Amino acid sequence: MDNLTPTFPSGAEPPAGGPPPADGWAVDAGHGLEWWSSGWGLFRGSPWLWLAITMLFIAIMFVLALIPILGHIASTLLYPVLGAGILVGARALDRGSELKVEHLFACFNKKAAPLIVVALLYFAGWFLIWFIAIALLVGVVGFSTLASLVSGDPAEASIALLSAFGIGSIIVLLLASLLGVPLIMAYWFAPALVLFRGDEPIKAMKTSFVACMRNVPPFFIYGLLGMVFAVVATIPLGLGWLVLMPVYAATIYTSYKDIFGEAA
Repeated sequence: MDNLTPTFPSGAEPPAGGPPPADGWAVDAGHGLEWWSSGWGLFRGSPWLWLAITMLFIAIMFVLALIPILGHIASTLLYPVLGAGILVGARALDRGSELKVEHLFACFNKKAAPLIVVALLYFAGWFLIWFIAIALLVGVVGFSTLASLVSGDPAEASIALLSAFGIGSIIVLLLASLLGVPLIMAYWFAPALVLFRGDEPIKAMKTSFVACMRNVPPFFIYGLLGMVFAVVATIPLGLGWLVLMPVYAATIYTSYKDIFGEAA
Protein backbone atom coordinates (compact mmCIF):
# COMPACT_ATOMS: atom_id res chain seq x y z
CA MET A 1 0.00 0.00 0.00
CA ASP A 2 1.24 3.49 -0.88
CA ASN A 3 2.14 5.56 2.17
CA LEU A 4 2.86 9.26 1.94
CA THR A 5 6.10 10.49 3.44
CA PRO A 6 5.73 14.26 3.85
CA THR A 7 8.31 16.45 2.18
CA PHE A 8 8.30 20.09 3.11
CA PRO A 9 9.12 23.43 1.51
CA SER A 10 12.46 24.90 2.51
CA GLY A 11 12.44 25.97 6.13
CA ALA A 12 9.11 24.25 6.92
CA GLU A 13 10.36 20.83 7.94
CA PRO A 14 9.69 19.97 11.61
CA PRO A 15 12.24 18.36 13.94
CA ALA A 16 12.86 14.67 13.27
CA GLY A 17 10.08 12.61 14.75
CA GLY A 18 8.17 15.70 15.86
CA PRO A 19 4.39 15.78 15.75
CA PRO A 20 2.62 17.89 13.14
CA PRO A 21 1.57 21.40 14.22
CA ALA A 22 -2.05 21.87 15.24
CA ASP A 23 -2.89 23.39 11.84
CA GLY A 24 -0.98 20.75 9.89
CA TRP A 25 2.20 20.74 7.87
CA ALA A 26 2.74 22.81 4.73
CA VAL A 27 3.85 20.38 1.99
CA ASP A 28 5.21 20.77 -1.52
CA ALA A 29 3.00 21.31 -4.57
CA GLY A 30 3.79 17.86 -5.93
CA HIS A 31 1.81 16.30 -3.11
CA GLY A 32 -1.36 17.22 -4.99
CA LEU A 33 -0.44 14.45 -7.43
CA GLU A 34 0.65 12.11 -4.64
CA TRP A 35 -2.77 12.39 -2.96
CA TRP A 36 -4.39 11.06 -6.12
CA SER A 37 -1.73 8.40 -6.51
CA SER A 38 -2.13 7.21 -2.93
CA GLY A 39 -5.90 7.35 -3.21
CA TRP A 40 -5.70 5.15 -6.29
CA GLY A 41 -3.46 2.79 -4.34
CA LEU A 42 -6.11 2.48 -1.62
CA PHE A 43 -8.79 1.84 -4.24
CA ARG A 44 -6.72 -0.91 -5.85
CA GLY A 45 -6.41 -2.56 -2.43
CA SER A 46 -10.09 -3.55 -2.50
CA PRO A 47 -11.81 -2.27 -5.66
CA TRP A 48 -14.99 -4.36 -5.49
CA LEU A 49 -15.73 -3.35 -1.93
CA TRP A 50 -15.06 0.28 -2.81
CA LEU A 51 -17.57 -0.03 -5.64
CA ALA A 52 -20.11 -1.71 -3.35
CA ILE A 53 -19.75 1.09 -0.78
CA THR A 54 -20.08 3.71 -3.52
CA MET A 55 -23.23 2.12 -4.93
CA LEU A 56 -24.77 1.85 -1.47
CA PHE A 57 -23.91 5.49 -0.73
CA ILE A 58 -25.49 6.62 -4.01
CA ALA A 59 -28.58 4.50 -3.33
CA ILE A 60 -29.04 6.03 0.13
CA MET A 61 -28.71 9.57 -1.22
CA PHE A 62 -31.09 8.78 -4.10
CA VAL A 63 -33.78 7.35 -1.82
CA LEU A 64 -33.51 10.32 0.54
CA ALA A 65 -33.79 12.71 -2.40
CA LEU A 66 -37.19 11.19 -3.26
CA ILE A 67 -38.59 12.30 0.11
CA PRO A 68 -39.83 15.92 -0.14
CA ILE A 69 -38.04 18.44 2.08
CA LEU A 70 -37.18 16.05 4.93
CA GLY A 71 -35.22 13.78 2.61
CA HIS A 72 -33.06 16.63 1.36
CA ILE A 73 -32.42 17.78 4.92
CA ALA A 74 -31.53 14.24 5.99
CA SER A 75 -29.14 13.73 3.08
CA THR A 76 -27.37 17.01 3.90
CA LEU A 77 -26.96 16.08 7.56
CA LEU A 78 -25.95 12.47 6.93
CA TYR A 79 -23.41 13.22 4.20
CA PRO A 80 -20.46 13.91 6.58
CA VAL A 81 -21.49 11.01 8.85
CA LEU A 82 -21.38 8.55 5.95
CA GLY A 83 -18.29 10.27 4.56
CA ALA A 84 -16.49 9.90 7.88
CA GLY A 85 -17.36 6.21 7.82
CA ILE A 86 -15.60 5.94 4.48
CA LEU A 87 -12.55 7.58 6.07
CA VAL A 88 -12.60 4.87 8.74
CA GLY A 89 -12.56 2.28 5.96
CA ALA A 90 -9.69 4.03 4.18
CA ARG A 91 -7.68 4.09 7.41
CA ALA A 92 -8.31 0.38 7.98
CA LEU A 93 -7.20 -0.46 4.45
CA ASP A 94 -4.15 1.79 4.76
CA ARG A 95 -3.11 -0.09 7.91
CA GLY A 96 -3.40 -3.48 6.29
CA SER A 97 -6.85 -4.40 7.59
CA GLU A 98 -9.88 -5.29 5.49
CA LEU A 99 -12.26 -2.75 4.02
CA LYS A 100 -15.86 -3.61 4.90
CA VAL A 101 -19.20 -2.32 3.68
CA GLU A 102 -20.10 -1.75 7.34
CA HIS A 103 -17.44 0.96 7.48
CA LEU A 104 -19.93 3.24 5.71
CA PHE A 105 -21.99 3.28 8.93
CA ALA A 106 -19.04 3.28 11.35
CA CYS A 107 -19.75 6.82 12.59
CA PHE A 108 -23.35 6.28 13.64
CA ASN A 109 -22.17 6.59 17.23
CA LYS A 110 -20.99 9.41 19.49
CA LYS A 111 -19.20 10.97 16.50
CA ALA A 112 -22.49 11.46 14.64
CA ALA A 113 -23.62 14.54 16.60
CA PRO A 114 -20.50 16.70 16.00
CA LEU A 115 -20.40 15.57 12.37
CA ILE A 116 -24.01 16.68 11.94
CA VAL A 117 -23.08 20.04 13.47
CA VAL A 118 -20.35 20.35 10.83
CA ALA A 119 -23.00 19.65 8.18
CA LEU A 120 -25.26 22.33 9.66
CA LEU A 121 -22.45 24.89 9.66
CA TYR A 122 -21.57 24.01 6.07
CA PHE A 123 -25.21 24.24 4.99
CA ALA A 124 -25.64 27.55 6.79
CA GLY A 125 -22.56 28.87 4.99
CA TRP A 126 -23.96 27.99 1.58
CA PHE A 127 -27.35 29.42 2.53
CA LEU A 128 -25.70 32.74 3.41
CA ILE A 129 -23.67 32.71 0.19
CA TRP A 130 -26.72 32.13 -2.00
CA PHE A 131 -28.75 34.69 -0.04
CA ILE A 132 -26.11 37.33 -0.78
CA ALA A 133 -25.84 36.25 -4.43
CA ILE A 134 -29.61 36.26 -5.00
CA ALA A 135 -29.96 39.63 -3.28
CA LEU A 136 -27.36 40.98 -5.70
CA LEU A 137 -29.24 39.42 -8.64
CA VAL A 138 -32.49 41.05 -7.52
CA GLY A 139 -30.66 44.34 -7.31
CA VAL A 140 -29.32 44.00 -10.85
CA VAL A 141 -32.67 42.97 -12.31
CA GLY A 142 -34.50 45.69 -10.39
CA PHE A 143 -32.22 48.40 -11.76
CA SER A 144 -32.61 47.10 -15.30
CA THR A 145 -36.38 46.89 -14.97
CA LEU A 146 -36.53 50.51 -13.82
CA ALA A 147 -34.47 51.62 -16.82
CA SER A 148 -36.66 49.67 -19.24
CA LEU A 149 -39.87 51.16 -17.85
CA VAL A 150 -38.47 54.67 -18.29
CA SER A 151 -37.72 53.93 -21.95
CA GLY A 152 -41.38 53.16 -22.69
CA ASP A 153 -40.36 50.78 -25.50
CA PRO A 154 -41.67 47.20 -24.90
CA ALA A 155 -39.03 45.66 -27.16
CA GLU A 156 -36.24 47.55 -25.43
CA ALA A 157 -37.72 46.64 -22.06
CA SER A 158 -37.71 42.93 -22.94
CA ILE A 159 -34.13 43.03 -24.19
CA ALA A 160 -32.97 44.95 -21.12
CA LEU A 161 -34.70 42.52 -18.76
CA LEU A 162 -33.27 39.47 -20.57
CA SER A 163 -29.83 41.04 -20.54
CA ALA A 164 -30.14 41.76 -16.83
CA PHE A 165 -30.93 38.14 -16.06
CA GLY A 166 -27.95 37.01 -18.17
CA ILE A 167 -25.51 39.39 -16.51
CA GLY A 168 -27.04 38.73 -13.14
CA SER A 169 -26.66 34.98 -13.52
CA ILE A 170 -22.98 35.37 -14.34
CA ILE A 171 -22.51 37.63 -11.31
CA VAL A 172 -24.33 35.15 -9.06
CA LEU A 173 -22.20 32.23 -10.26
CA LEU A 174 -18.95 34.15 -9.94
CA LEU A 175 -19.82 35.47 -6.49
CA ALA A 176 -21.02 32.08 -5.24
CA SER A 177 -17.84 30.47 -6.55
CA LEU A 178 -15.63 33.13 -4.97
CA LEU A 179 -17.32 32.89 -1.58
CA GLY A 180 -17.72 29.13 -1.82
CA VAL A 181 -13.99 28.37 -2.03
CA PRO A 182 -13.21 29.42 1.57
CA LEU A 183 -16.26 27.47 2.75
CA ILE A 184 -15.08 24.33 0.96
CA MET A 185 -11.63 24.83 2.48
CA ALA A 186 -13.19 25.04 5.94
CA TYR A 187 -15.12 21.84 5.32
CA TRP A 188 -12.45 19.75 3.57
CA PHE A 189 -10.67 18.34 6.63
CA ALA A 190 -13.41 19.10 9.18
CA PRO A 191 -15.05 15.62 9.28
CA ALA A 192 -11.62 13.95 9.49
CA LEU A 193 -10.53 16.29 12.30
CA VAL A 194 -13.72 15.55 14.23
CA LEU A 195 -13.28 11.83 13.63
CA PHE A 196 -9.55 11.33 14.13
CA ARG A 197 -8.60 14.14 16.55
CA GLY A 198 -11.88 14.73 18.34
CA ASP A 199 -11.93 18.42 17.44
CA GLU A 200 -15.09 20.41 18.12
CA PRO A 201 -16.99 21.30 14.90
CA ILE A 202 -16.14 25.02 14.80
CA LYS A 203 -12.52 24.40 15.72
CA ALA A 204 -12.31 21.66 13.07
CA MET A 205 -13.57 24.02 10.37
CA LYS A 206 -11.16 26.77 11.41
CA THR A 207 -8.25 24.32 11.43
CA SER A 208 -9.27 22.92 8.05
CA PHE A 209 -9.35 26.41 6.54
CA VAL A 210 -5.90 27.29 7.91
CA ALA A 211 -4.43 23.97 6.74
CA CYS A 212 -5.81 24.50 3.23
CA MET A 213 -4.47 28.05 3.15
CA ARG A 214 -1.03 26.71 4.10
CA ASN A 215 -1.24 24.23 1.25
CA VAL A 216 -2.63 26.21 -1.68
CA PRO A 217 0.00 24.93 -4.20
CA PRO A 218 -0.70 21.19 -3.68
CA PHE A 219 -4.45 21.82 -3.63
CA PHE A 220 -4.13 23.75 -6.89
CA ILE A 221 -2.42 20.77 -8.53
CA TYR A 222 -4.92 18.41 -6.92
CA GLY A 223 -7.84 20.47 -8.25
CA LEU A 224 -6.48 20.66 -11.79
CA LEU A 225 -5.98 16.89 -11.89
CA GLY A 226 -9.44 16.39 -10.41
CA MET A 227 -11.02 18.38 -13.26
CA VAL A 228 -9.17 16.28 -15.82
CA PHE A 229 -10.23 13.05 -14.12
CA ALA A 230 -13.83 14.30 -13.95
CA VAL A 231 -13.91 14.89 -17.70
CA VAL A 232 -12.42 11.47 -18.39
CA ALA A 233 -14.87 9.81 -15.97
CA THR A 234 -17.81 11.47 -17.70
CA ILE A 235 -16.93 10.30 -21.22
CA PRO A 236 -18.05 6.63 -20.87
CA LEU A 237 -21.69 7.60 -20.11
CA GLY A 238 -20.62 8.77 -16.67
CA LEU A 239 -19.68 5.25 -15.58
CA GLY A 240 -16.16 6.37 -14.77
CA TRP A 241 -17.57 8.14 -11.73
CA LEU A 242 -18.10 4.77 -10.07
CA VAL A 243 -14.32 4.58 -9.88
CA LEU A 244 -13.55 8.29 -9.48
CA MET A 245 -15.90 8.73 -6.51
CA PRO A 246 -14.20 6.18 -4.22
CA VAL A 247 -10.74 7.30 -5.36
CA TYR A 248 -11.75 10.89 -4.56
CA ALA A 249 -13.01 9.78 -1.13
CA ALA A 250 -9.69 8.03 -0.51
CA THR A 251 -7.77 11.20 -1.43
CA ILE A 252 -9.47 13.04 1.42
CA TYR A 253 -7.89 10.50 3.76
CA THR A 254 -4.48 10.62 2.03
CA SER A 255 -4.40 14.43 2.07
CA TYR A 256 -5.35 14.43 5.75
CA LYS A 257 -2.65 11.90 6.60
CA ASP A 258 -0.07 13.86 4.64
CA ILE A 259 -0.81 17.16 6.37
CA PHE A 260 -1.90 16.07 9.87
CA GLY A 261 0.03 12.83 10.26
CA GLU A 262 -1.25 9.37 11.14
CA ALA A 263 -4.96 9.16 11.83
CA ALA A 264 -5.51 8.18 15.46
